[in-house]
Amino acid sequence: MYYYLFICLAIFGLGDFLGTLTKAKLSSVFVSLILFLIGFMTGILPADIIELAGLTALGKWSSAFIIFHMGTMINIRELLDEWRTVLLAVISMIIAIISTILVIPIIGKEAAMVSIPILNGGIVATKIMTEVASGKGFALAAALGTIVYAVQKFFGTPFASYFGLKEAELIVKDLKENKNKKVENKIGNLEEESKKMKFYEKHDKYYGNFVCLGITAFFAWISSILGDHTPISYSIWALFLGAIVSYLGLVPERVLDRAKASGLLNMAVFASIIPSLATIKLADLATLGLQTTIIFVSLFIVLYILIGILPIWKIVGSRNLALGISVAQLLGFPATYLISHEIANAVAQNEEERQAILDVLMPRYVVAGLATVTSISIIIAGIFERFL
Repeated sequence: MYYYLFICLAIFGLGDFLGTLTKAKLSSVFVSLILFLIGFMTGILPADIIELAGLTALGKWSSAFIIFHMGTMINIRELLDEWRTVLLAVISMIIAIISTILVIPIIGKEAAMVSIPILNGGIVATKIMTEVASGKGFALAAALGTIVYAVQKFFGTPFASYFGLKEAELIVKDLKENKNKKVENKIGNLEEESKKMKFYEKHDKYYGNFVCLGITAFFAWISSILGDHTPISYSIWALFLGAIVSYLGLVPERVLDRAKASGLLNMAVFASIIPSLATIKLADLATLGLQTTIIFVSLFIVLYILIGILPIWKIVGSRNLALGISVAQLLGFPATYLISHEIANAVAQNEEERQAILDVLMPRYVVAGLATVTSISIIIAGIFERFL
């Protein structure tokens, strides 16, 4: 078990290393999944390596923990302050749904239903959809979902960077002409919601590692019960409960970070999508490659037409900014945060220019990434899993 666990973590670690080395231009997830795929197809890695590494059971219960944790990260005031960004991000997600439905005659219904929530979100949506697809016998659709997740940052990063760079150049130009109207950076500068201490702050010393894990386990259990007895998926319940108890101050924000467990559980969720790659045969690669290409080509064409050409971009006041925000669903946080800084560092020639760029780009990119990947995409996954 320890040997196979080491192999899995070594592959994840190599992906992390290369992602950091290339400043997120090369997706760490993409690297890891490609290495697993090659290992499975060549026979170097056993198809049940995740089971052999002892990660299967951990992956089964970790997703509810992670979703509840994501719920505690949702800052309701922040989302309200950037309502235009959130609105455009939601519209972009709807456009992604439409663009994928349009290609159903080419890629098939199951492939489209699995891919839609994954395009809209991140690893939790991927886990939900690949597990449901595999459980219903749609092995190829599950494999496609894993590949779509693996490459979405690879496709989305250049798009977000290109339009972000164009916007940054305009910001610097306006600044030099003394016409720039600085936009207040609301990230990290939100007004205090209340001077009254929250419940968990008053009793901070009691929120130790095990208490935080116990609270998370309790709400994961409640979410599973509600998911079994209502038409609403457990994932939506876990997200909703996390947001509510965090807003009320009963539970610390980022509860699993407080428990020092988020890294381990994120790894377990990631590991849980690996088995779907083991079902891919050499003969399937052409089909999967074509389906993936069609999905993303359709997405970018429809996004550009509806947001870049039609006046939808006016919601945020800038065509470049709108197009950059539109692919936040493919990136999520912290990728959107990193891209904002990369753009600022690439364009700015001094600290004043750098800050002016960050004031405009970072709040929009970060909020769009958080709103889509950490919340809305999970709701969409909870809906679309019932269409399979």
